[in-house]
Amino acid sequence: MIALALDGVLYTWNPITMEANTLVDFTSKYISSVSWSGDAPQYIAIGTSTCEIQIWDTERKLQIRSLTGHTSRVGSLSWNHHILTSGSMDSTILNYDLRIPSPIISQFSHHEGEVCGLKWSPDGSKLASGGNDNRLNVWQLQYPHPLYTRNDHKACVRALAWCPWRTELLASGGGSADRTIKFWNTATGSCLNSLDSESQVSALNWSKHTKEIISAHGFSKYSLVVWKYPSMAPIAELLGHEQRVLHVALSPDGSTLVSASADETLRFWRICEGSVKGNNTSSNLSLSTRIR
Repeated sequence: MIALALDGVLYTWNPITMEANTLVDFTSKYISSVSWSGDAPQYIAIGTSTCEIQIWDTERKLQIRSLTGHTSRVGSLSWNHHILTSGSMDSTILNYDLRIPSPIISQFSHHEGEVCGLKWSPDGSKLASGGNDNRLNVWQLQYPHPLYTRNDHKACVRALAWCPWRTELLASGGGSADRTIKFWNTATGSCLNSLDSESQVSALNWSKHTKEIISAHGFSKYSLVVWKYPSMAPIAELLGHEQRVLHVALSPDGSTLVSASADETLRFWRICEGSVKGNNTSSNLSLSTRIR
């Protein structure tokens, strides 16, 4: 099941049956971020342009909670069990404990621009945040100040991905004025490697089954690239999108990637035993679908 936001409408879509259902339809605001809960898969968090976050039960098609606290659009969301973390254009990060009536338990304020990337580590011990201020911060929930702040990127840091088999390893990607993919040891704050990807980095995803990482790109390649880690030798370049790739999501079983592009298509790429199946124009699933 895929959640897809277009303007003020959130669709849930089954790519196997091709059945799409409208979960929410806002008339006076647009949806600026979406994130499924990992612990309770039927729950989804929706960030909006009017500073509000809504929690929905997708099975019952029912809103179960509304969260406030930001003063501008909520552009990034990340779950850590019962903690939902949000990043906003107001440059703040809020941590909500959804078990309690007054859910805001802490606020992080160490960005000078929109917080456009957020990702909790797999073990829940650290939070990575990236911003339009080109800054990368690494946090722990119990401390109000970041463990590390790095200013190595020369453009917006939107792409963040924690390694699934090495919990202290973090990958980050920079925008079109930077184009690098950097790897960090968050135990020490040191940069392990930096690679010029030759294009804006819009998303990063580690493979769940092999030592590979997938990068998605905007200007000027509009492609996805599969890299072998740690050599960063390119294994495959996935072509087909005609405009910048905005986002990439990995299926829960790690077998399929879906990429969303400004060309108004979704493309599905089958990853099987560490290799990407398909050709340079379409995915192995032969799906390229517009939802309007």
